Amino acid sequence: MSRLVSPCRSALVSLLAAISAAASAQAPASSELSLDSLRRGSRISWSQAQRDVAFAQWDRLYPSRVIARGAQARPLPEGAPLPAFAAGGPGAAQLQRNIDESQLAGIVVLHNGKLRLERYARGHSAAGRWVSFSIAKSLTSTLMGAAILDGAVASVDDPVTRYIPELRDSAYDGVTVRQLLTMSTGAKWNEDYGDPGADVALFYSMPVDPGLDATVSYMKKLRREVAPGTRWLYNTGETNLIGTVVERATKKELAAYASEKIWARYGMEQDAAWTIDRSGHVHAGCCMQASTRDFARFGQFILDGARVDGAPTVADGWLDAATRKQADIGAPGRGYGYQWWTADNGTFSALGIHGQQVLVDPGRRLIIAINSAWPVADFTRESLAARGALIGAIRAAIDAEGAGPAGK
Repeated sequence: MSRLVSPCRSALVSLLAAISAAASAQAPASSELSLDSLRRGSRISWSQAQRDVAFAQWDRLYPSRVIARGAQARPLPEGAPLPAFAAGGPGAAQLQRNIDESQLAGIVVLHNGKLRLERYARGHSAAGRWVSFSIAKSLTSTLMGAAILDGAVASVDDPVTRYIPELRDSAYDGVTVRQLLTMSTGAKWNEDYGDPGADVALFYSMPVDPGLDATVSYMKKLRREVAPGTRWLYNTGETNLIGTVVERATKKELAAYASEKIWARYGMEQDAAWTIDRSGHVHAGCCMQASTRDFARFGQFILDGARVDGAPTVADGWLDAATRKQADIGAPGRGYGYQWWTADNGTFSALGIHGQQVLVDPGRRLIIAINSAWPVADFTRESLAARGALIGAIRAAIDAEGAGPAGK
């Protein structure tokens, strides 16, 4: 299997890739699918069948907090099925290849707010929930926008130490909230998901200093590698710090704030679950679990301007700043906003390892939410090619109706 050097940089290049698909791994014996066996194992070494079970049962594997739904779900009105995805159509064949060869578990496509395509596989269903991994980052970013609207956070140009004074005299002294949001703090960090000695692994296992939460305890020990604002470097720990800022500023637990501002208010259909760390705080950078339909609703919420019944949820100008290029990731035509992956054509995505994605295409009024169980965390040329082809087929089906954007 061909593997890209940087999984996070490649994520945005991925959407235009066009190379062959990855093969699936063999399933283990059924005794290996118990929750106890999954807890004893490691995501890196799980088989394909173990991933299929674990990603759907994440909140039973790891402690989490509930993001509560509201009293009434926002409808997803049925639209006309996309003809290209009918049996025998070119889109249907492309979708089946993603299921068979790229471990797609669920897809929901909304166009003009209407449900145009929905399909499940790998034991997943509309009633099930799937772990999002780093899609959670885009939710956390949106909560920062809500905290600014609420007046709890004064500005993205505030120093991080205004909200987390324990970070004084660390690599984050002098770093702004904006630099956290754009992952351009200058701190040294290793996000290699296959390396047990990487920061992204040690972050979850190193001892926690007395009196500190797990995030602050680890992050305050990092050293500065370059000056703040001079380099983009993907860093999940920094999203966890964003969550800490929001919690301290609002004086509300992050999952409860997510329910208040988005989940219950917009009308998600199911409760979501958000994994917590050893000190009881939500992992703001990872592991929010929800239904595929509700991931699509989150995309629609963003496409609707983060407004509910005309009332804003985030500060003026927040979404414009959050979803356009703020940092150069070294990929032509691509960039990083405030925890969103951006493209120069105006589209943007929330992305998670193992193939999770919420694509927002404002020009087409299109939302594509996908859950997957790719064999490796990293984005590979093969899996990205299949994903790019599937997204291309959906866009082509929309454009064939005469509803495409003025510029592609």
